[in-house]
Amino acid sequence: MPDRSTTLAAKHCEPYQAGIVVTKKASATPATADRRPGRLRIIGGRLKGSRLEVPLWPGLRPTPDRLRETLFNWLQPDVVGARCLDLFAGSGALGLEAESRGAASVVLVEREPALAASLRANGVRLQATAEVVCAEAGAWLRTTPRPFDLVFLDPPFADQLWQSISLQLEQGGWLADPAWVYVETPDQQDFDPPSGWQLQRATRVGAVQGRLYRRSVPVQ
Repeated sequence: MPDRSTTLAAKHCEPYQAGIVVTKKASATPATADRRPGRLRIIGGRLKGSRLEVPLWPGLRPTPDRLRETLFNWLQPDVVGARCLDLFAGSGALGLEAESRGAASVVLVEREPALAASLRANGVRLQATAEVVCAEAGAWLRTTPRPFDLVFLDPPFADQLWQSISLQLEQGGWLADPAWVYVETPDQQDFDPPSGWQLQRATRVGAVQGRLYRRSVPVQ
């Protein structure tokens, strides 16, 4: 969920290679980054109350606690046993919340090595099983697909990736039938979902809008 330009990505994260989880940390941190950690908390489930140590990275925009709580109230009990993908993981708050609430598996995709390292450190400290992948989301979605039951789509607002990434998810075979897709945008941002995505819930918290879609393939 970091809010920053994709033109910086090539400088910060190595290209994704199919079958490889990149574990190399950034060799240098941008001068504008604040290395002091911020803190978020897991709201529910077996890790309830656990803190996530998160670097105060430029543009990092974690989903507000109130919006996250609303989202998971909508999703219960569908999180239990679900295969989850947090495609622009940032702080990992959405994906790790899903693991806490009983998801069968969680994949956290984050292009910034420093943030990916933070995700791995939080996972070790919390004894979480989430897989961390350091990669550009669009590049990762061009690898061999596997179906997910629940996808969190919260890209950097400045990058305007909602349409292109949603089409990659739909056309690339990444979504189970049925599947839940959560899309987070600025309050006034238009979003035209792919065919077969039905809006189930929507809410606003401050300047952020959250939409929850149910994806299913129409019977021919």
